[in-house]
Amino acid sequence: MHTASYFVSKEGGKVHCTLCPHACVVVHGGYGKCRVRKNEDGVMLAESWGAVSGYHMDPIEKKPLYHYYPGSQILSVGSYGCNFRCPWCQNAGISQCGAETGMMRRELLPDEIVHTAASSDSMGVAYTYNEPTVWFEFMMDIARPVKERGMKNVVVTNGFINPAPLDEMLEVSDAFNVDLKSFDDEVYREYAKARLEPVLNTLKTIVAAGKHLEVTFLVVPGVNDDLERFEEMIKWLKAEAGKKVVLHVNRYYPSWKMHAAPTPVKLMRRMKSIAGAHLPHVYLGNVPGEA
Repeated sequence: MHTASYFVSKEGGKVHCTLCPHACVVVHGGYGKCRVRKNEDGVMLAESWGAVSGYHMDPIEKKPLYHYYPGSQILSVGSYGCNFRCPWCQNAGISQCGAETGMMRRELLPDEIVHTAASSDSMGVAYTYNEPTVWFEFMMDIARPVKERGMKNVVVTNGFINPAPLDEMLEVSDAFNVDLKSFDDEVYREYAKARLEPVLNTLKTIVAAGKHLEVTFLVVPGVNDDLERFEEMIKWLKAEAGKKVVLHVNRYYPSWKMHAAPTPVKLMRRMKSIAGAHLPHVYLGNVPGEA
């Protein structure tokens, strides 16, 4: 077990986790909302350190990053856990469980992952599949030597992280894809069990740091498909992230606890048109036949 970063021991054997805005206070033997950070005798442990659920060479476009070294391959690594509870999660088998209960588990050391990336045609390492910020320590133990070898670190995240660990992550990260769930805080609270403002702050911080940013927006019918609110989000992105920000508008399909019909293609095309009036780089995802 590895001791976690970003926690404060409290009276009564409790720990206060300061990694993400949930600010979980965890009793002995308990876990934070991410299900992988555990209190053992007043010390927060990073239980998913070294626990790998996914380990593949992928096209960079699959992250999705369309404007960052297109045509390249990148070694993609995932673990377990997430600090969101989105009922439409496509990777619930790894994100909505802990490292001890997760399927497809294998143990890997950071040196093994770095060696594989360096000895292949990979441009670096992508931290993806589940929420990488909840296995922050393992990610950083990989990312630092990757950076030292002159390769790239790519983070695919929900953006729900506190400023201090985000700043530490930005020191070694090169590109981000942030999954923006909605531009409505109530949607975040009801469906993700989180909040919007910290995610918006993460987006602004990534831009201010000069890192490459692409944003993914999954259109879930009846949840975040209001066109006026969507256009508000597009205008915010243009103002805060710049008009060159790349936007992926993705089609929802039923998964995990969400059984609504897939997003209508007509709506997807309408949203692309709205976004395209403000941003030059807008792509539809999960829509067969689209360019």
